[in-house]
Amino acid sequence: MLSVENLMVFFENALALNDFSMEVKEGQIVGIVGSNSAGKTTLMNTLSGLIIDMRIKEKRRGGERITVYGKIIFNGEDITETKPNDRVKKGIVLCRERHPIFPESNVLENLKIAGYLKKTSRVREMIDYVFNLFPALVDLKSRKAGFLSGGEQQMLAVGMALVARPTLLLLDEPLLGLSPMMQNLLVEAVKGLRNDSGITVLLSEQFARPVLPMIDYGYVLENGMLTLTGTGQELMDNPEIKAAYFGV
Repeated sequence: MLSVENLMVFFENALALNDFSMEVKEGQIVGIVGSNSAGKTTLMNTLSGLIIDMRIKEKRRGGERITVYGKIIFNGEDITETKPNDRVKKGIVLCRERHPIFPESNVLENLKIAGYLKKTSRVREMIDYVFNLFPALVDLKSRKAGFLSGGEQQMLAVGMALVARPTLLLLDEPLLGLSPMMQNLLVEAVKGLRNDSGITVLLSEQFARPVLPMIDYGYVLENGMLTLTGTGQELMDNPEIKAAYFGV
């Protein structure tokens, strides 16, 4: 489904991603694991196309130069220079870190806004699916999103991404700042997405412990470079991963 070939991203002379390659097969849950500033968000922004908008904005205001090399292939098509909105239409949807919601709108309004590219009937169908996936949001339909807890905002943010009906869902650090209980809830929801709807999921996370047991395959990033790959179980059993992420 997705193939990344020799991806390199520069912010001026700083190398954020260095010769990174990966594959995501249809129906998989794939994890990108790395510490803070490892390059995970840069990768997600590049895959979603947001890096193109960032590059244009920086050029207009005379800011830092952003340069991207390599290829991104999605369903056999080179989308390296495809705009973000066109990638959404192709089925690539990003849920960014730190709960990107509309705080002045209520929960239901946020979900409807997320489906602006889709037919009304399909939006209603996906909103129902989101409420089944996250029952806690049902009683919060009329509450302004800005008054939700961090965990509730993260559920809403994932729900908004789902309303856009992705075939490939990109989750950038979905567990960031959540309590262990909320982390477990979100992990179960992600597993449900694959099992119930067949959505392919690529997630990036620095909290490896709850993520590794559920992924089919994983990539470990350090300072923008790929250092380890393997199945979730292989990475869990790796002594280097145990020392770096589990404190063992």
